[in-house]
Amino acid sequence: MTLAEIEARVREAIAAGLPGQGSQLAMAPRPRPGWALPELPEGTRTAAALLLLFPSTDGPCLVLTKRASGLPQHAGQVSLPGGAVEEGERIEDAALREAHEEVGVEASSVRVIGVLTPLHIPVSGFAVHPVVGLCGAAPEFRPADREVERVFAVTLRELADPARVRRMTRARDGKTYDVPYFDLAGEMVWGATAMILAEFLDVLGQGPDPWKPSRDNEHGTVTERTRNEHGKR
Repeated sequence: MTLAEIEARVREAIAAGLPGQGSQLAMAPRPRPGWALPELPEGTRTAAALLLLFPSTDGPCLVLTKRASGLPQHAGQVSLPGGAVEEGERIEDAALREAHEEVGVEASSVRVIGVLTPLHIPVSGFAVHPVVGLCGAAPEFRPADREVERVFAVTLRELADPARVRRMTRARDGKTYDVPYFDLAGEMVWGATAMILAEFLDVLGQGPDPWKPSRDNEHGTVTERTRNEHGKR
């Protein structure tokens, strides 16, 4: 699939109606604590994330970051560039600003094509609005030292590969959760980021299904070390 085809699919889905929460839930932990009703809760704060695609010899690539280990929230987790929307700021502009601050991508090099379904994150009280943007060439990344440990790209082919979709059992606060994730570039991509990517893939007709019996608990129960490495979501 080319960038032009991705753009057409995204624009068509936005015009016709996005897959929405049902699509996001494909990559949500079960049970998912604090899951809200379809309407966002009162008092929800607005955040934006940039789902940035660019061309490569292996096809379209997607930009991901690994958050620095010293951050107070979601330390060490894989995410999309993004953050809180400032007062009076458009969601699209916030996503571009955050991408510039976190990984050095120039806003002028990105063409925004649309916004996917907002995702409520109960633990932080934010609703993240995923902004899809395209670059005509691979960006030059300059990660922010205190915020970003690693910037990396994965091809759409990798992201859509069913073999990259797995599940683990996670123990937290005396409860056990069944957690789906993408295994990408040596990282576990789970939680809100995985849910956003699930809708994006669904828009492209390649939605993931981690609940097949063949993917059941491939990596067993998450250890204390794993919880420390990948943070809490």
